[in-house]
Amino acid sequence: MRGWLMAVASALALGACTPPGPDTGRPAGQDLVQALGPGDDEGYTRALAPRAFRFPEDHGPHPGFRNEWWYFTGHLRSGDGRRFGFQLTLFRIALAPPDPGAPARGSRWATREVYMGHAALSDMDGAPPRFHAFQRLTRAAAGLAGASTAPLRIWLEDWEIRRSPGPQEVWQLKADTSDFTLELDLQAERPIVARGEGGLSRKGAAPGDASYYYSIPRLSARGHLGLGGTTLAVSGSAWLDREWSTSALEPGQEGWDWFALQLDDGRELMYYQLRRRGGGVDPHSEGALTGPHGGQRRLRPEDLDLQVLGHWDSPRGGRYPARWRLTLPDTGRRLELIPLLADQELDGELRYWEGAVEVREAEPPRAPVGRGYVELTGYASAAR
Repeated sequence: MRGWLMAVASALALGACTPPGPDTGRPAGQDLVQALGPGDDEGYTRALAPRAFRFPEDHGPHPGFRNEWWYFTGHLRSGDGRRFGFQLTLFRIALAPPDPGAPARGSRWATREVYMGHAALSDMDGAPPRFHAFQRLTRAAAGLAGASTAPLRIWLEDWEIRRSPGPQEVWQLKADTSDFTLELDLQAERPIVARGEGGLSRKGAAPGDASYYYSIPRLSARGHLGLGGTTLAVSGSAWLDREWSTSALEPGQEGWDWFALQLDDGRELMYYQLRRRGGGVDPHSEGALTGPHGGQRRLRPEDLDLQVLGHWDSPRGGRYPARWRLTLPDTGRRLELIPLLADQELDGELRYWEGAVEVREAEPPRAPVGRGYVELTGYASAAR
């Protein structure tokens, strides 16, 4: 689910392409539905039926689709217990469908794709606590950005995602910004989970309003974080989401709330709640509760009781939910999701809130029982 908004919106914002340049966070002020409304899909592949994923091939790019993303989030701690949340996301955005019969273009800047990256760090125990967020937009030309399958590598200038082959495969993440540097090795602790109906994640009623979607919901993380002139050894847990699609929001949908939770009992919960314009939950909202060994129970809106307990008003305009109570469908266990920083809003082509949360029991003594990430879209774009 996540990333679908930003990838399409950025393609529209870029138009023909943006030359390479420094990190930027300036808003384009687009309305969500305007950015993701119906477009010309001719020449692109669409997600129409369940898919038997093939690995490692499906870790790599799918150029027949308009958009795709490699989306990492997670929680880290330094040796002295200092807490951090991180996000590193790379998006591939097609400007035109593939045309194998087209004549070669002479310019080394010629391209049919651009890449966008988001890198963010939540420093919960800083003095003061602070959220750092950066965005890059670069054309897939002259070696500046691209993706390959063998070996698996996705890069945007010096931001990079790699995967080493073999039974003990390791994902390697690198990001260097003006505020922080991050180098992590991630190793899967859970099997790959296909989302939706055999990997087909439907977002609307029309054929093709869907994505192909899988996750690795728990990876061990270990590496180094450079911040404030100091390099810290860090370790923790991460989550990978992979999606590719050519789909668009339906006219009546205005955004979504996406939850990825790692519970201390070994289970993971993913749920995205599509919101209807004017209020209400779209029936295509869904998720899954995954067991420690990969088996999952699909969740529909009627399976969950999700209540908003509070809000946060962005100083840049817009109001977001900021605390939730979630009742699990199997046991009736009630949990609260609490942001670890109030302001974890990325201010880019379209503004959205993506942040680290703590999971606690809703009943006293309100013990911590997990951690996760939440993404909130469509709350602030129109306000700009």
